[in-house]
Amino acid sequence: METPPSLRHPARRTVVRAGACAAAALAAGAAPAHDAVAVPAVPTNPQAPVAPVAPRGPAADLPLRTDTSTQGDILAGFRKDHVCLLFVHFRHPGNARRWLGRLVPELATTDEVARFNAEFSKARRMRRGVDPTTMSVLWAGFSLTHAGLGLLAGKDPFPAVPPGSTAEAFAEGAATRAEQLGDTGPSAPDSWLFGASEDEVHAVLTLAGDDARRLAEAVDRHRSALEQADAAVLFQQDGATLPGALRGHEHFGFLDAISQPGVRGFDAPDPATAGTTVLGRPGTRLVPAGEFLVGQERVGGRPAGLPAWATGGSFHVVRRLAQDVAGWWDQLGECLDRLKRSGAAPADANPTWLAARMVGRWPGGAPVATCPAAERLPLPGEDIDGPLDFRNDPQGWTTPLFSHIRKSNPRAGLSLAPGRPPLPAADLDARRIIRRGTPFGAPLGRAADGTVRPAASDEADTPRGLIFVSHQADLVEQFEFVVRRWSNERDFPPARNPVPGADPVIGPDSPAAFESPGADGGSRATTLSFHQFVRTEGAVYAFTPSLPTLRDLAKGRLDDAVEVHAGTVLRPGDTLDAGAVRLHFDSSGDLVLQDDEGRPRWTSRTAGSGADAHFSADGLLTVRTSAGRTAWSSGTGGHRGARFLIRPTGEAVIVEGNRTLWRAGRTQRRR
Repeated sequence: METPPSLRHPARRTVVRAGACAAAALAAGAAPAHDAVAVPAVPTNPQAPVAPVAPRGPAADLPLRTDTSTQGDILAGFRKDHVCLLFVHFRHPGNARRWLGRLVPELATTDEVARFNAEFSKARRMRRGVDPTTMSVLWAGFSLTHAGLGLLAGKDPFPAVPPGSTAEAFAEGAATRAEQLGDTGPSAPDSWLFGASEDEVHAVLTLAGDDARRLAEAVDRHRSALEQADAAVLFQQDGATLPGALRGHEHFGFLDAISQPGVRGFDAPDPATAGTTVLGRPGTRLVPAGEFLVGQERVGGRPAGLPAWATGGSFHVVRRLAQDVAGWWDQLGECLDRLKRSGAAPADANPTWLAARMVGRWPGGAPVATCPAAERLPLPGEDIDGPLDFRNDPQGWTTPLFSHIRKSNPRAGLSLAPGRPPLPAADLDARRIIRRGTPFGAPLGRAADGTVRPAASDEADTPRGLIFVSHQADLVEQFEFVVRRWSNERDFPPARNPVPGADPVIGPDSPAAFESPGADGGSRATTLSFHQFVRTEGAVYAFTPSLPTLRDLAKGRLDDAVEVHAGTVLRPGDTLDAGAVRLHFDSSGDLVLQDDEGRPRWTSRTAGSGADAHFSADGLLTVRTSAGRTAWSSGTGGHRGARFLIRPTGEAVIVEGNRTLWRAGRTQRRR
């Protein structure tokens, strides 16, 4: 059944989103992602034997680690050697709902995946780094596109789609936004293997496991079930960890899955750093969980502005990135010769020396920043990113400003202009993303120094690359910002002369300024020319819902009331739009519930005194003065777990279960 036109392009409305504006101070040309990759993974075969797992830790300390309502790949990570993604199109909503109802019990939860991973890591440590052969499991994850959500729910999933919002990005889809992400020419959607039409892909089913044979059996079983539900598998994307010495590496030859962000409430904090970093990983900052999981507290308490169905879920980006490995390495010879002639590279430097500076790491993962002369393999259990910080390398003399890991996550080394002090690392927390990816295709052969050996034509033509997967709470301010404003932007870091150039690993064709110390003590630049050897062959914007939301969808239900989550702070200019009604904190300090024409239906009457509005974890909504005093209160404190909803029916409510604690804007019936 074709998606109705009304579900494809929901009504837009011009709305000021101060949540994004508050983050703009952060942004001012700054905002991160990272340079990591992991592999996807709950059991896809309920009868399959599952290895024993560790007992649960205290939920009060790390409550997200024992969450049984969220899907397991978002925070815990499947991390399996073999993965398969099925891109699905549903022909009939009723059949799709029945199929989904049967799938939900098989989906992995955070609790299951986290406990398995902990036990697996423990066994691996006992085996001195060797994977335990007796522990094997199959995981499944599921996400839906905008068209898929609309088909299952029978209505548009958003009551309103503010311009510039993540809801708009999600509704438009990856193909519509391809040009602004640099997916043009050979990477344009008309050549994609999947995702070229925003209504084509309804769902992505991720299957992952330790054993390739068992995974193949699971894939066959799920394909058969989809066929019986009158659904079509539009494309099957297989991936696997590279073999031998390249295990854990991507096809260019560099170790991946290194620099993932820590997540508050999931990763243990380190008391030695006042809880700002992950215990045992001093180089990894702890980021508020709401940057990855909708419904948790975000940096600065920014509002999510999303419907209740999104709570407990995460936006899911999938991209098939083809890598021309031989071409990428071939370009290094000419660039290295130019650097040697200018004196910017040692006379004995080999192509790996330059490749490491393009990536920002040596092939084994060690940062160039901490061992610039030659690669150093990390000690067992060592956090190789512990001392990594670009703060003391403002010119990029050690780690070039254009290097991949510096463009995608500047850490504490981002200066908005030469000579200005760098921004604190915390200012970039709102730009981080969690990556779950895996290579596809056979690797090219390697020479002793790690460079690619000349390949036979059939070997060079074999499809290979990376299945890029990321999870984030905001498509626009996280994934898209990093790609558009950092990786693809030649003038980032900003205001430098000459400009640094685009990311030489995943960015477009670009000149690059390789800066090195000059004779006068200043910086001199050698201009290099890097070409693009990564091509987009498919992309999808999806959403990984919580299990409660999926159970509702299996019954044809979807709660599209906009939810204001605990810890949210509304500041002047913030607007949360639920279609027929919207909650607005105006510049005068008044919290106002407006109808769709901007007329007030309710007001807190705090104009001239209100500075912000806050919804607390115990269910209390307050408008606060600049001194932090209460100017107005809903009087609903003491109800921990209460929910604040702005309903498309025209009212704002604070509810506890089925009980309404506070209501504003309810239409009075005439007698």
